[in-house]
Amino acid sequence: MNKLIGKAGLVLMGAAFIALTAGSCRKEGETVAKITVVDTGGVVFPGAMVRLYPSPTIEEHGAIVIDDTAWTEIDGIAAFDFSDHFNLGQAGVAVLDIEVRSGDTLYGEGIIKIEQEQTSEEKVVIQ
Repeated sequence: MNKLIGKAGLVLMGAAFIALTAGSCRKEGETVAKITVVDTGGVVFPGAMVRLYPSPTIEEHGAIVIDDTAWTEIDGIAAFDFSDHFNLGQAGVAVLDIEVRSGDTLYGEGIIKIEQEQTSEEKVVIQ
């Protein structure tokens, strides 16, 4: 009887340990950039090409360079998921230039600061 109670106690302690340690693991949140493109009248602009890229630097470095392109959806928003570019616990953000083009004549530009595990948003006017 005592052996049965001892085994049950060990099983309960093991289950409690697993439950406590499994809950302490924090999952990495999404790192997303959303660019809303509007025309000069403030109307959302679908189908525009949006490019996010870093400004050139004088010195080369071995860091991952983000240079990504997406097109705006019907709501005028182009979304970029940069979750794979950041590691949990990593300090720092990315500051990227925004270039928006539609056809040969419409153009807009801006800058976005991408925060780790957040949705960063910016609006660009094309003209």
